[in-house]
Amino acid sequence: MNAPTTALILAAGLGTRMRPLTNDRSKALVEVGGKALIDHMIDRLIKAGVTRCVINVHYFADRLEAHLKARSDVEIVISDEREKLLETGGGLKKARPLLGDEPIFVANIDSVWIEDDDGAAIADMAVRWSPERMDAILMLAPMERSSGFDGAGDFTLSDDGRIAFRGSASAAPYNYMGVHITKPDIADHVLEDAFSLSPIWFKCAAAGRLFGCVMHGDWMHVGDPVARDVAEARLAKIR
Repeated sequence: MNAPTTALILAAGLGTRMRPLTNDRSKALVEVGGKALIDHMIDRLIKAGVTRCVINVHYFADRLEAHLKARSDVEIVISDEREKLLETGGGLKKARPLLGDEPIFVANIDSVWIEDDDGAAIADMAVRWSPERMDAILMLAPMERSSGFDGAGDFTLSDDGRIAFRGSASAAPYNYMGVHITKPDIADHVLEDAFSLSPIWFKCAAAGRLFGCVMHGDWMHVGDPVARDVAEARLAKIR
């Protein structure tokens, strides 16, 4: 299976937990290691073969669009959510006419990571992607190699790569890293405008069609100023 060449980057959030860093900009434009979060993600996706990024905008949308115009190394298409914030599933549904019918990457902008084998994480997930067996495959990080994450883990993983949610268990070994591959029509059936992808994933997991791929390295969830500082310090050590 060829890797997707189109990505949807979810960049419309308000970034309330990142204040005061987001008082004058979207979270996508908060810098870590001298580079905006959205550029960290775009660079990762380009390295994985992406040539077209559809990016949703809402908070400080004009400033984000102006920033993106400076990129000439990838096609940028804007999905405009200025009128209403639509959450992850609603953002995918809104962008659907821009995405085509082939599988896509979907990525958050608040993830930075250091890989043991540089560049392998997204590529490995793409190799494992099988649309005949899967509705989505999520990139995962081991709990012990995650920072900036205040939960008890998201998922367990079976030997064949199928995901199960933590449910009532006190902990789970893996966290969702914020990047996955999916079919672009996965949210077409939802009637609401604003909704999360999580309920869709619950149904996919129950049907045995939600898979995971574990990244070998350290994942840093950049969700607040403290987490941003931790990520910046970690990246500085490898330069």
